[in-house]
Amino acid sequence: MFNLRGDAHKIYLHLRKTPHQIRETKYLKEIEEIRTFYQSIETDVLKLIHYRMIKEKNGSGMIPIFVTAIPWLLFLFSTHLENFLFQDGSMLWLFFSLIYLLFLVITVILHFRENAWAAFHIEIIQDIIKDRNEAGVTGG
Repeated sequence: MFNLRGDAHKIYLHLRKTPHQIRETKYLKEIEEIRTFYQSIETDVLKLIHYRMIKEKNGSGMIPIFVTAIPWLLFLFSTHLENFLFQDGSMLWLFFSLIYLLFLVITVILHFRENAWAAFHIEIIQDIIKDRNEAGVTGG
């Protein structure tokens, strides 16, 4: 059944259905693999990775800027574009609009997915560094 509650609720429902296999579910196995990998890395290198992840998270904001810049670019050529799209009852404007909206939806989804994955990795790395600092461990 289709619902608008999002992936977090979908994961919760999946985990609730299989309480005896929670650790073996694909959602948690992937997280465990990522965390195990980061735990195998030395702290100073892990900090460098952390900085890079922050850059990636902040850099994914460029996608919406480019998407919102497209209408301004089209505005510069609006007269020529209008003549081309609406010439002689042409349906080109419809195709142009659909392609633009599809491009817009894809880039917005991509932007938020990239942000979510970057935040996910950043949290794991921060937790590992924090745990190591509390334990007084400097290596991997």
